Amino acid sequence: MFLWIFIFLLLQFPLFVMKPSVYKDGDIVVGGFFPLYTIFSYSRNTKIPIPLCKFQQKNYQYVLAFIFAIEEINRNPHLLPNMSLGFDLYNAVHSEHRTLESSLIWLSGLDRDIPNYTCRRESKSVAVLTGTTWTISAQIGTLLALYKFPQLTYGPFEPILSDNDQFPSLYQMAPRDTSLALGMISLLLHFSWTWVGLVISEDKKGVQVLSDLRGEMDRSRICAAFVEMIPVSDRTYFSMTWQYHLWIKESSAKVVIVYGDSDSLISLSFSKWHLLVIWKVWVTTSQWDFTIPGFEKFIMTANPSKYPEDFYLAKLWFISFNCMVSESDCKILEKCPLNASLGWLPWHRFDMAMTEGSNNVYNAVYAVAWTLHEMLLQQVEMQTMGSGEGLVFSPWQLHPFLGNIQFNNPAGDSMNLAEGRRSEAENAILNFWNFPEGLGLKVKVGKYSPHAPRGQELSLSEEMIEWAIGVPVTPHSVWSESCSPGFRKTTQEGKATCCFDCAPCPENEISNETDMDQCVRCLDHQYANRERDQCLQKAVTFLAYEDPLGTALACTALSFSGLTAVVLGVFVKHRDTLTVKVNNRTLSYILLVSLTLCFLCSLLFISRPNTATCILQQIAFGVLFTVAVSAILAKTLTVLVAFKVTAPGRRMRQWSVSGAPNFIIPVCSFIQLSLHGVWLGTCPPFIDMVAHSEQGHVIIVCNKGSVTAFYCVLGYLGSLALGSFSLAYLARNLPDTFNEAKFLTFSVLVFCSVWVPFLPVYRSTKGKVMVAVEIFSISASSAGLLGCIFVPKCYIIFLRPERNTSNVLRNTTHLGK
Repeated sequence: MFLWIFIFLLLQFPLFVMKPSVYKDGDIVVGGFFPLYTIFSYSRNTKIPIPLCKFQQKNYQYVLAFIFAIEEINRNPHLLPNMSLGFDLYNAVHSEHRTLESSLIWLSGLDRDIPNYTCRRESKSVAVLTGTTWTISAQIGTLLALYKFPQLTYGPFEPILSDNDQFPSLYQMAPRDTSLALGMISLLLHFSWTWVGLVISEDKKGVQVLSDLRGEMDRSRICAAFVEMIPVSDRTYFSMTWQYHLWIKESSAKVVIVYGDSDSLISLSFSKWHLLVIWKVWVTTSQWDFTIPGFEKFIMTANPSKYPEDFYLAKLWFISFNCMVSESDCKILEKCPLNASLGWLPWHRFDMAMTEGSNNVYNAVYAVAWTLHEMLLQQVEMQTMGSGEGLVFSPWQLHPFLGNIQFNNPAGDSMNLAEGRRSEAENAILNFWNFPEGLGLKVKVGKYSPHAPRGQELSLSEEMIEWAIGVPVTPHSVWSESCSPGFRKTTQEGKATCCFDCAPCPENEISNETDMDQCVRCLDHQYANRERDQCLQKAVTFLAYEDPLGTALACTALSFSGLTAVVLGVFVKHRDTLTVKVNNRTLSYILLVSLTLCFLCSLLFISRPNTATCILQQIAFGVLFTVAVSAILAKTLTVLVAFKVTAPGRRMRQWSVSGAPNFIIPVCSFIQLSLHGVWLGTCPPFIDMVAHSEQGHVIIVCNKGSVTAFYCVLGYLGSLALGSFSLAYLARNLPDTFNEAKFLTFSVLVFCSVWVPFLPVYRSTKGKVMVAVEIFSISASSAGLLGCIFVPKCYIIFLRPERNTSNVLRNTTHLGK
């Protein structure tokens, strides 16, 4: 009961009765609707609504900018000379069902809102300023369009209000601002904030901003920890207000984006910042300071005694400075602080710096004044007032001029209301210093300019940023910690894109930035370092003589080559002995020379390859081994013919007499040379780089070119070896005193045992190992031929000379008969 009595007395107190308007006469009057106080109903644990009134102190700056502009114009002898501007200002109630109340009162001229009625005989009003929100401007604009009243809005630019068919009498003072979402997202990306909350006013503009933000967030991989839509309905709001605060406070997101009109209920939602601000960073739309000469001084000197008709200013004084009300006259304030000024108030109660909205109000008044001035200069149709007190214009006459007006305000800023020539706004980035404990000074620390070159739209001076008390470093707001270089992000199934794990890059892949989705494979001539965050240049290498493997193979080849040369010298020295003569010394010489060269040809595979050595490797290998194997074939055939000749006229005897075995070597070599000619003519060997054989190295090797041709060469050598083995097998039962068929058979078996496993081993190796396998096969097969064929003969020559005589041959012949 006491509460109801208190509210009744409060509403009856004259100083708190909100009058319809504050009026100051002039030759021409400009109307203004400003969100100065909000009336709403609130009930707790009762069905009876309680009427509450909240005075929006900070919004009074709109009124001061409005009055300041009018007084400045009236003092200007060059703008509207001999004419004075007056004003008629009203409160614009932010309510779904009371938006048009003030505008109807203004049109009717009464203290009550009566549609389609006016008690005013004549009206001096030619234009009206409206709305920080597009909803208020839209509703009032629809009404005023019926009367063709020019309406200038000082709120943020809204594309919906640019529809001339729907709002033909409405003009927006704010520049276009389609890059707000881009600017906010760029700021988040700059600080790597990827886990943020969204608090948006639940109206059409808020829904559009939310859509823009979500689209940019999805493209930039930024996730929303929560999305809270603050209702514009007072009943819905007050039933959920503490729940909104709880959700925001308990969220793990350290950064919250807030968007809402300054006079909407979202401002009430965050009136108690100390409950929410701890460890949170608020990214919200703000107002930059505009420098208008004399405006701050004007605010400092504004007081109720200077403007006694302005009951809004009196109420602001009463609330701010604890004044008392005179008992004799309830309209007079007493016991106010001496020389009290609005400059005494803290920033969160009243901001001395001109905001963007106030700047738009200031420019809107000048737009009307310059329009009237232009009409006077062009002597537009005028009507003398019946009383002869001055001149009056019809509101509709301003439209042809107002839509194309261009002027410079006293601050030097160029203004252009033409829709087609309206520029895109730049977004200033402000930082509140010493917030919330101290003064909360707004400092410009950067800007977002859509006109800047791509990638340079955001400019920010981080050294000027001051975070909240107790936050010494840049706050961190992510769901998952960033993946450092060398790792990549792996999404967590069923969760948002910001929720991820970090996995190391696969082998030979790197990531040199944080939070990379995929690792990048190093080029063939590069390799990944141990941390897998950088590709290093591979060292070019090959099977060189300096390598231990190359040294070993080269020494082996030279040793066996020298040994073969020694054996050749022994055979030349003992050329007249029975062992050398009986086994066809010419073929033995050819075989020893070819084996010597076979050992030496393996040296072509060592050292840095070039085109010439790549070709010589295969030609020397193929031809020399063909000569060696064909010599074995000829020796085998010679032995077989020699022991099978038993009577004149037999075919075997004709082979021996004609010297047919001597033609085997040139014929077989010619066939091999033909194969090499086809090989070199179609796809010859070339230099190749093996990038993935050894870590950190690119190995230069000789590519065979045509693998088929290489296998044909090996196959041809295999066929010659198979022929030699077959003939030697036929001679296995012949007398063995000087019969070397068994040694030839065994040597061919050793040769085949080396080259048959060569193919699978060769195909399974790469790089230097592959080259080493081929060199080993050449040396091993050559050593096998040398040892199996010539070691027994050297044994007889040096250790069993008694067997190297003609008597042994006669005994063998006699036994054979």
